[in-house]
Amino acid sequence: MARQKTRPTIKEPCPLPRRSLPRTDPLPDADTHSEGFRQTREANRGALVEDYVELIADLIEDGNEARQVDIAARLGVAQPTVAKMLARLAAEGLVSRKPYRGVFLTEAGQKMALESRARHQTVEAFLRCLGVSPETARIDSEGIEHHVSGETLEAFRRFIEANGDPGRG
Repeated sequence: MARQKTRPTIKEPCPLPRRSLPRTDPLPDADTHSEGFRQTREANRGALVEDYVELIADLIEDGNEARQVDIAARLGVAQPTVAKMLARLAAEGLVSRKPYRGVFLTEAGQKMALESRARHQTVEAFLRCLGVSPETARIDSEGIEHHVSGETLEAFRRFIEANGDPGRG
């Protein structure tokens, strides 16, 4: 018997915001408001680290090696920029470097790369479920993945599970 797709139950209507309308909801208190900005600042700080670690993992998986020149080319930045970030990642215990051999992830770096990749794949699949083209979903998920809470990711997963991922055959 074919599995029937069920849509997640929406508890209350989701009205579309209109830019031209004045605010109808009250401004949150200062502590609540500042918490959202604090989380965004933390996500921004961690985003670059996660992007580097995820890319290093991808390069190693693809060709067994992640070289500084390849990282620079993939990120569209200069090699000195990459060298500076690699020094930071090494200081944070996420990568190790071997002369003439490239960059390798430590156990902590591998763990971060797997978590980052899982978030990225969930966000990308969710966007495809919404009808976003695969290319746009790939690009947009690159930024969104760093700013999504665990609760929101779980909601994305439930939505994908209920509706199927059009990118998976």
